Amino acid sequence: MSLVTVDDVIAATARIAPFVRRTPLLRLPGERLWVKPENRQPTGSFKVRGAVNAVGRLAERGVRHVIAQSSGNHAQAIAYAAGKHGLRATVVLPDTAPELKVAAARGLGAEVVIVPPALREVTCLALADRLAATVVRSDDLDVIAGHGSAGTEIGRDLSRAGTILVPVCNGGLLAGVAVAAKAVDPAIRVIGVEPELAADGVASFRSGRRTAWPVRQTYRTRADGLRAPVLGALAWEHIHRYVDDMVTVSEDGIGAAADLLWQELGERAEPSGAVTTAAYLAHRDALPAGPVVAVLSGGNVAVHPDAGDRRERSLIRGL
Repeated sequence: MSLVTVDDVIAATARIAPFVRRTPLLRLPGERLWVKPENRQPTGSFKVRGAVNAVGRLAERGVRHVIAQSSGNHAQAIAYAAGKHGLRATVVLPDTAPELKVAAARGLGAEVVIVPPALREVTCLALADRLAATVVRSDDLDVIAGHGSAGTEIGRDLSRAGTILVPVCNGGLLAGVAVAAKAVDPAIRVIGVEPELAADGVASFRSGRRTAWPVRQTYRTRADGLRAPVLGALAWEHIHRYVDDMVTVSEDGIGAAADLLWQELGERAEPSGAVTTAAYLAHRDALPAGPVVAVLSGGNVAVHPDAGDRRERSLIRGL
């Protein structure tokens, strides 16, 4: 199985530059934590990095129709990338997906198919065959390479970072960031973060074997973007080779972290995006010395109706 290389990440970084934003690092006051706000991307999450790279490469090869299954953010990113390259896009979403994410995918031009969570993958594959569409998995090699651009930016902006905390769903972001970060500094610790209620990745990491959890278990967490029941096969190969550790966070910790990100930095974090800050708050005394970077992976949540000043309740209390 071929793995993503540093050259792949470098090429992807250049390829996607016209379509994504180079997000900064924001320091949390009074802490050694720096937050990378990927919620500022055009589609509200890091997913656009990998999607634009993968869809762009497919467009170069003559592909005209792409399809993907997603909890929401990957779907939006695929729709955005397809629109930029003049391709047709179909996305399969679970019936538990927040309406905000469903509407956003439609608004970006994708044809949206809604199914029960357990049928996402099989429906996507069946439609791909029927529609002659090319599947873009969220841990495809070109997707991982695109996500690696976030790690490249971290290395350039804070070369003295000791630890990078990365949210984990199917593992594509963690894989890409690990490849890029280790190329900059092999000593940097790259740590994946999952909710306690959807910790299939942690189980895989501890056992050394890719381990699946039942969908009914992973869907208990409010972090809807981190409910994948198993790590992607290709992502797992990178994680097994490059990642230093994986940790979990509680549902209450996720809520507190999202509130803190808004109060201190003015950054809106969806539950999935807040897990890394939650991990820092829960585990900071055990983390290695030096600056810590938390990837805030996305901010696609609705504004509370009593917001007034855009105050975000993070949808966490009510999920």
